[in-house]
Amino acid sequence: MSSFIVYPAIDIRDGKCVRLQQGDYAQETIYNDSPVQVAKSWEEQGGQFIHLVDLDGAKAGHPVNDAIIGAIAKNASVPVQVGGGLRTLADVEKLLGLGVSRVIIGTAAINDHAFTEAVLAKYGDKVAIGIDARNGYVATHGWLNTSEVRAEDLAKELAAKGAETFIYTDISRDGMMQGPNIEGILSMAAASGRTVIASGGVTSLDDLLRLNVHSGSGIGGAIVGKALYTSNIKLTEALSALGQK
Repeated sequence: MSSFIVYPAIDIRDGKCVRLQQGDYAQETIYNDSPVQVAKSWEEQGGQFIHLVDLDGAKAGHPVNDAIIGAIAKNASVPVQVGGGLRTLADVEKLLGLGVSRVIIGTAAINDHAFTEAVLAKYGDKVAIGIDARNGYVATHGWLNTSEVRAEDLAKELAAKGAETFIYTDISRDGMMQGPNIEGILSMAAASGRTVIASGGVTSLDDLLRLNVHSGSGIGGAIVGKALYTSNIKLTEALSALGQK
């Protein structure tokens, strides 16, 4: 697997593959009725790692679409990472038991430090910390709330507790096709001293190439959603341009 990974994103709501604009549940576009088929398509096009978000789970505070997630993990020959509503060790263990390679802890990283530290201690590199930021501050509960904790401070704290991978989303860029906040991503990598996966705002092949330039500075990849579904980015072409096909 390459050092800079393109993660095709599949956001699941009501059992369908959707995209939200800036995390707004009222601004939803349905792209496909079968997330399992979508995952298979990204794998066939060369995807090395699939990124799943249980949007219902993020809102409910516990996994909701775990049957679909399990089907994707079972049918895919590439690793799968999943976020959305993981707040208990039992939820984490259930998803890992379904064949998920990496779980993403988001809201709980702010609200439940004991849980987060326990997950990091037990599962280590099978855990990514999802830090979603609005104006530099961490957003929680499916982006519905904004905390008073600075994103970089949280990353630094959790890196000291054993976190090795962070997923950084600038909510203002998500679904807006405006390009990623590279400065913010690099700041997160520098603050934490760990690998940061970029999320939100990747619009074009040029965005991926600009991120890839910084792979030696801690940017370990990019999650791409809307741009793939609108064909602004074609996965096979992107992987070829990145020297991965």
